[in-house]
Amino acid sequence: MPASDAVEQHEQPWSRRRLRSANERLLLDRLRLLGAASRAQLARETGLSKPTVSSALASLEAAGLVHEVGTHAPERGRVAVLYAPDPAAGHALGVDIGRSWLRVALADLDGTVVARSDVRNPARGADALADLVVGTARQVVANSGVDPAEVVHGVVGTPGVYDEKQRRVRYAMHLPGWGRAGLLDRLREELDVPLEVHNDANLAALGEYTYGVGAGSRLFAYILIGTGLGMGVVSEGRLFTGAHGLAGEIGFLPWTGRRKPERLEDAVSGVAVVEAARHFGMRGQLTAKAVFDAARQGNTAAVRAVELEGERIAHTVAAAAAVLDPDLVVLGGGVGHSVDLLLRPVREHLRTLTPLRPKLAPSRLGEDAVLLGAVATALGTAREMVFERRTAAL
Repeated sequence: MPASDAVEQHEQPWSRRRLRSANERLLLDRLRLLGAASRAQLARETGLSKPTVSSALASLEAAGLVHEVGTHAPERGRVAVLYAPDPAAGHALGVDIGRSWLRVALADLDGTVVARSDVRNPARGADALADLVVGTARQVVANSGVDPAEVVHGVVGTPGVYDEKQRRVRYAMHLPGWGRAGLLDRLREELDVPLEVHNDANLAALGEYTYGVGAGSRLFAYILIGTGLGMGVVSEGRLFTGAHGLAGEIGFLPWTGRRKPERLEDAVSGVAVVEAARHFGMRGQLTAKAVFDAARQGNTAAVRAVELEGERIAHTVAAAAAVLDPDLVVLGGGVGHSVDLLLRPVREHLRTLTPLRPKLAPSRLGEDAVLLGAVATALGTAREMVFERRTAAL
C-alpha cells in the first residue's frame, strides 16, 4: 500500500469527526440565532444537505444539546418538526462585587436568569468578602434547583484589574485586602466552578453592548461612575483592554483639585458629589443619592454640586472623545443613575471644552450592567464547554 494511501486512511476517521463536529457546531449556533427551526430551514440557512442536517441534529439531540419544541404545518407538504437548543444543558454564573452591593445571578444557556440574589456588602476585609461571595453564590444555585455540577463556568466582575501571573486583583482601592494573592483561587476551589475575573467597567460595557443601548455601536465607551471611576471600551463588538488589561482606567488621570493635585477619580466619583455638596453648604448624613434627590427638590447647594459634577464628567467625556473617537458614550454606575440631572450640564460644558461631541446616553441596564456583562461573558465560554463535553462523550 502506498504511504500516501496509508496516511489518508489513518487521517480519514479524524477528518470525519472534525467535519461532523464543525457541522454540529454550525447548526447549534444557527439555532441560537433563529430560536427554533426545522431540518429544511436549517439546510437552507447553512447550505448543508438535508441528510447532513438530519445526522447532525440526531447527534446534538443524543448529546442533550437540542430538543424538539413543536411542529410547523405548511400549506403544502409534510408537517415539520422544530428543533431548538436545550437551555438546561448547562448553566453560567455571573458575580458583581461592588463596595456596597454584591450581585449574583445564574443563567441557563439561553441567557435566561433562573436565580439571582442582591445583598448588601458589609464586609470590611478580604476574607469576609470571599465568604460572602461563596455563601451567596451557593445559595443562588440552591434556590435555582440546578445541580451544582451543571454550573460549568462563572465570571466575576470586580473593581481593579486581575493579574493572572500573580493571581491577584490590583488597584481595587475601595475593597480593603482584595488585592491579596490567592483569594480568587479560594473562590474557585470552594465553589468548584471555573472562574474568570474581569474589571467591572469592562463587564458593564459588554453588558450594555449585549443587552442595552450599546447594541450596534461601532465603538462606544461606558463610563462607570460610582464609588470609583472606570471606563470600558467596546470596538466592533470586542472589548479593548490594552497591553496589560489597564485600558479604560481613567480614574488614574491627573486632576488639579482645590487644595492639591488629585486623580480624576477623586473629583468625579460619588464621594466627590458629597464633598461638593458639603462645600456648598449641605449638612447632615449625605450620600450621592441624597444630594441628587435634594437637587431635584431645588436645594441650592445640591444643585450647585450637581452642576460641578456635570462639569467634571464633561472633562472625562472630552478626554475619552479625544483618545477614542467613540460614536457613543454611555454614563452608568451609581452616579450615572442620575443622568436626568447630569446630561444638560455635561453637554453644556462639553461644548466649551472640545469640538468632539459624541452621542451621550444613560445606561439602559442601570445597576445590572456589570452583572449582565458577567453573565454574557460566562455564557460564551459555558456554551463552548458544554458542547465540547457532551459531543466528546458520544
